Amino acid sequence: MFYVYLLASRPFGALYIGMTADLVKRVWEHRAKAIPGFTATYGIDRLVWYEQHTSLESAFVRERQLKKWKREWKIQLIEADNPQWIDLYPTIAM
Repeated sequence: MFYVYLLASRPFGALYIGMTADLVKRVWEHRAKAIPGFTATYGIDRLVWYEQHTSLESAFVRERQLKKWKREWKIQLIEADNPQWIDLYPTIAM
């Protein structure tokens, strides 16, 4: 299974789009600031949206599609499933 995900620093804050085969591990890395970069610098560690894909190719295409989207569209995507911008990490890290 592969995942495309959106992280936020806070509701309506800075956003980050990524793709991974291990969502729990990858979000933990963002939260722990284990890898220097954009998310560590700006405190982007709240998992606010994700979707599953059965192939690497479909996840890659979706990630590239979302990266081209306007910020407003990304916010609408998040709020369609997570209107309170709740951190979803505890629900996947069990």
